[in-house]
Amino acid sequence: MLRYPSDALWQEITYLAYHLHWPLDDLLDLEHMDRVRMVRAVAKLNERAWEVAREYA
Repeated sequence: MLRYPSDALWQEITYLAYHLHWPLDDLLDLEHMDRVRMVRAVAKLNERAWEVAREYA
């Protein structure tokens, strides 16, 4: 059985906690692929927010 690298797990959890302000237990309860999808979705939201900010700068 392969284990997910703990450094990668903590990077994902830290990223989501920073942006979503969710408790650690809730983030740890997420299935791996759900957490990956959420990281990608939050990253897209951030990219869009930066695009809009650059348009008005």
